[in-house]
Amino acid sequence: MYRIRPTGDHLGGGRFAAARIVTTLGGIFAVIEVIYIVLQVAKANTANGGYRFIQRLADPLALFFPGLFNFSNHNLTIIVNYGAAALFWLIVTGFIARLLV
Repeated sequence: MYRIRPTGDHLGGGRFAAARIVTTLGGIFAVIEVIYIVLQVAKANTANGGYRFIQRLADPLALFFPGLFNFSNHNLTIIVNYGAAALFWLIVTGFIARLLV
């Protein structure tokens, strides 16, 4: 089933703008998680202000995923848990955006 998308200020234009905002937020949340993964795997300096800033953003955004999977390799644990959180945000916000359209 195909939908014809209105353009400009037609009825529904606000819904498409809202869908874009939701999708953009999901992308930003996922990027924060990926940056945190890279910093962890690269063993970034934890005393650095940039690292602490990303960590303070990434931890709450990871929701229940940290600790969900435990592997003997610490890097793999970080990649899987925070990577799952990143995928979660992309899937959920994509789903919400489709509902808005």
